[in-house]
Order: sequence, then C-alpha cells, then structure tokens
Amino acid sequence: MGMKVKRFYLNPTKSIGTIIGREIFHVLKEKHGVQFNNFIEEKICPLVGDIIYENFGLDNVQLEELSKDIDVIVNGAATTNFFERYDVAFDVNVLGVKHVCAFGAKCPKLKMFLHVSTAYVAGEQEGIIPEKPILMGETLRVGTHLDIESELILVKDTMLELKASCSTEKDGRKTMKELGLKRTIDSVVIGYAKQTLPFFLVDLDLIMDVIPGDMVVNAMMVAMAAHSEDQQVQVIYHVTSSMRNPAPYSILWKSLFQYFNDNPPCTGRNGERVRLKKMRFFSTVIWFKLYMAVKYMLPLEMLRLVNIALCGVFSRRYNELSRKFRFMMQLSELYAPYTLFKGCFDDINLDKLRMGMNKDNQNNNGAYYFDFDPKYIDWGDYFYNVHIPGVLKYTRD
Repeated sequence: MGMKVKRFYLNPTKSIGTIIGREIFHVLKEKHGVQFNNFIEEKICPLVGDIIYENFGLDNVQLEELSKDIDVIVNGAATTNFFERYDVAFDVNVLGVKHVCAFGAKCPKLKMFLHVSTAYVAGEQEGIIPEKPILMGETLRVGTHLDIESELILVKDTMLELKASCSTEKDGRKTMKELGLKRTIDSVVIGYAKQTLPFFLVDLDLIMDVIPGDMVVNAMMVAMAAHSEDQQVQVIYHVTSSMRNPAPYSILWKSLFQYFNDNPPCTGRNGERVRLKKMRFFSTVIWFKLYMAVKYMLPLEMLRLVNIALCGVFSRRYNELSRKFRFMMQLSELYAPYTLFKGCFDDINLDKLRMGMNKDNQNNNGAYYFDFDPKYIDWGDYFYNVHIPGVLKYTRD
C-alpha cells in the first residue's frame, strides 16, 4: 500500500520544530538526511485558525484558497480532557465538528472526510453494538434531540450569572468545569502512582475496550486509501479490541500493581521504598456510595458541626477534606459509564477493511503493511511495558 501526500495543513498550537522533534519523525530523518528540513517545509503548511469559529476564523481569501487545495480532511473529534470546561468542550466537540463539516462542503476537490471519535459516543448500552452512524442531532437519550441553540444559551446565561455576582476568573473556570461534569483512564494510573486513589468504582470482570494508538492511526491510513475514490459511501469503523481480543479491567489493575511494585513511584522521607497499598474495588454504584457515606461523608458532617461550634477553628481542614470528597465522587461519576460498561463494539466493517488490505498486500509485494489487528496483543505485557510507562512519561513532559 502506498500513499502520496502533497501537503499537510496543521494548526501550529506548538511550534513546527517541537512537533518534528518527536521520536516519531526519526525514521523520516534517517531517510532524508540533510534534506529533512526541506522535505518538511514542502509538506507541512502552518495554518493559523481555530475550528471553534465559523470558517475557522479565516478571512474569505484564505478560506477560498484553502478550499480549492484540500482533497482530504481528517478531523479529531474532541478534546480528550475529561475535566474540560463545559464552554470549551462545547466549542470543540460540537461547534467544531459543525464548522469542519460546513467547510468540507465548500471543497470542490474533496475526496475524503475522516472523522475520528470515541466509540463510547454510543452511550451506556449492553450487548454487541453495531457499526452504525449517529444521525445529525441524535442524542443518547430516547425521545430527546440536541438543541445547539439551547446549549449556547445555557453557557451564556451561566457566564452572565457569574459576572452579576462579581465572581473571579477562578470561580468562572471552576463553574464551567463542574457544568461540564454534569453534562457529559489515564488519570487513574496517575492517581495510583501517587497513592492518592485508595479505591475505585469498576467491575474487574467487565471488558475494557482499549486499542494502541498506533493501530488507530494505521486503520485511519488504510480507510483513507480504501475510500479515497468512493465519495458516496459513509462507513463506520470500530477500531476496537473487545470482539477479537478482549481485555478485562483486572489485567490493567494487576499490571498497575506489578509495575509500581517493581518501579516504586515515591519514596519515604529517608529515600526508602514505600510499600504500595492494594486498591479496593466496588462493582456497583450503590455499594460505592454506601461506602463513601459511611467512611467519609458522616465523619465529614460531624467535622462540619464541630467546626461551627468552635467558630471555624477547623475550617481549613474541613474545606480540604470536603474538596477531596467531592473530587472522588466526581471522578466516580465521570468514569462509571466506562468502568461499568457492559457492551462490546462490533468490528465487522473493520475486519472487511483488514482482509481487503491483506489481499492488496499479496498483490503488491514490498508495500508497507499497516497493522491494526489486536488479536495477538499480550495485554499484560502491553500495559506493563508500553502504556503505563508512556502515561508517566508524557504527564511529566
């Protein structure tokens, strides 16, 4: 399989130098040698714009030139920050997609529009979930319809209320984050590494549908090549592992404990190793909330009453513990749809794509093989040697 790309248009949120300095470009540097920088200048075109704005914030001349030149659009659907402010998440996840689609309709040479999103947009379903599109305006709640104007009004009214009450910028950020939580796994890895996560809401027997990022990219490349001349067909691909090589949550937790036991993340005051504590797991929301109420909420309420009786002597301590309690409850609410998810994502379309690629490679000796088959992944080895070290590395960076 071969692909010839004339030019990439990238939004320079980071400098091009920072981007091409990543390890992923080492292969190209070895191939092109001293001509690498010239090669990059020919291929990458910085484009200052933002999808949260109509027409990306570009003027008409820029927009027209861009639309005439583009034949492939790849749109990464959303912010991946679970704790994102609601207004930011809405701008990127909803309006951003709307603006990109509107721009795509203006491109006369467009051959491919690739939209990449999480399979979990399917919502809290059970059983096998087919590869089918979600219709425009469709929501996860039966009998409801997405009203973008109402959502915009909600954001606007909330901001006006904050201004009317003379709230600080910090209050505004906090309110928008909480609004996002009300409207909507790697932080768990970090929490365990810091030993700040003593328990969690998860059914260890359920399937955690994960897939390595490079396999997602490979599937994207093959899908673009397969459909570049077939503009009338809309195909959904689940790049997932739950059908071909399911990984239960228990594998992740065993890998976490083994990794941090072998590589202790923190030390005591004198540099000695700290003994890791095993996490407590709750497989239902009811048991989790009951445990939180008895273990934390009741003592916290008693501290509040004592603090009132003693004229606020323990205010700082109460506020700190109260904040931690709210954080744990929000975290469980945020992760419950995933850690208690009882569905499996069908991958029939993806399997057909995979078989088609294998057939093409047999007819084209020497073509590069894009592997996106999770069947032979050893999940324990992957989490221990790849995923967990990678999360720790890039959170430090």
